[in-house]
Amino acid sequence: MSRAHWCSRIGFILAAAGSAVGLGDVWKFPYVTASNGGGVFLLTYVVICLTLGVVLMTMEMALGRAANADAVGIFKKLKGGAWPLAGYGAVLSCFLILSFYCSVGGWTVAYIGKTLTGSILTSDAEALRRDFDNFKAGWFQPVFFLCIFSGLTLSVVLAGVQKGIEALSKYMMPILLFLMLILIVRGLTLPGAMAGVSYYLKPDFSKLTPRMVVDAMGLAFFSLSLGMGIMLTYGSYVERGINLLHSSLWVISLTLGTSFLAGLMVLPAVFAFGFNLQEGPGLTFVTMPAVFAQMPGGSVWAVAFFVLLLVAALTSSVSLLEVIASFLIDEFKWSRRRAAVTATLGFAALGVFVSWSLGPLSHWTLFGKNLFTLLDFITSNLLMPLVEMAIALFAGWIVWPRVEEELTNQNAKPVWLAPMRIFVRFLAPAAIALVLINGLR
Repeated sequence: MSRAHWCSRIGFILAAAGSAVGLGDVWKFPYVTASNGGGVFLLTYVVICLTLGVVLMTMEMALGRAANADAVGIFKKLKGGAWPLAGYGAVLSCFLILSFYCSVGGWTVAYIGKTLTGSILTSDAEALRRDFDNFKAGWFQPVFFLCIFSGLTLSVVLAGVQKGIEALSKYMMPILLFLMLILIVRGLTLPGAMAGVSYYLKPDFSKLTPRMVVDAMGLAFFSLSLGMGIMLTYGSYVERGINLLHSSLWVISLTLGTSFLAGLMVLPAVFAFGFNLQEGPGLTFVTMPAVFAQMPGGSVWAVAFFVLLLVAALTSSVSLLEVIASFLIDEFKWSRRRAAVTATLGFAALGVFVSWSLGPLSHWTLFGKNLFTLLDFITSNLLMPLVEMAIALFAGWIVWPRVEEELTNQNAKPVWLAPMRIFVRFLAPAAIALVLINGLR
């Protein structure tokens, strides 16, 4: 069975960016930035993305195209031995991320309904926070919407690489960015919003700590879809002739732009309405309804925002599911339908308990963390850095000639290949090792 390919370069870039430009940017980036010092975190995040992020994303794409296989098959084909363990780690990361990601995706579905009824269109911060907390605390509603979101994710993956993933990303992501710009303009006109802009854009280097750098690195991996096998898998669908470094730069530029806009959309409103910067995962869901309440036709904008936030969530969740499905298809020769359905049932079942860990089972903790925060920590601070460490060592020391071949056009080696090799061999593993050490403290 021949392996699927992207229809076009722009389709590949938008699909890869769609994987990154999802809830990692619109949902997670604002609250992680808010709780880590604002401007100095933003600066640290940008530096990490434009250095470590560019190099590692290019490496992942190159390995994927070189082997033309799933995340595990890549390591088997190119070397074998113990290296496929890195691929298994990537697949496991996707599974665990989906188990808590689908909970948040379910929140977007639920909030579409809430905006349609107008029940959350109020600038009363306490009422919005109470509504969100009550929703999370339920046994049934969060799980119901989790299942809806999981089903939507499944339907896109079942449609395939071109008709499902690529089509979704190509048409919906530009609309999300356009709507974000409109909401930013409205948010900046709110009284007190400029204090949020100052907090967001003015670095306070006294807040620069090793823990903050760890969080920035973990968020970069999460937002750029590194260490999950996504770029490995997406790279395997790329035709020869497409410049992978240029593609990586485009993907990361789109991701950084969206992250920046998301912060500018949420944080000024946080200050304007007096929300707590430590609000956590629910920050976007308790902030944006307050902005809509101040806008003419606010209910229309609110519905549009949460619909498109749902689309952003889907572009990421389908990429995570695609990694697992591709693995099951290639390694076990399953049909796409069997692979996607089985994986969905698995992560949704775990997701039920993850959802309950934010409400009725919140007293169940391990190492002081509920299941939601524990899985987030394991994937962002441990699994993804470990997988990315393996990818860097594998690309730089084991199969560099194959990587070089994928990054060389018309037999002319680019001048940046030599410094990139040094970066991959030495600097990237050292940086990731520091993250792992600090992440375990």
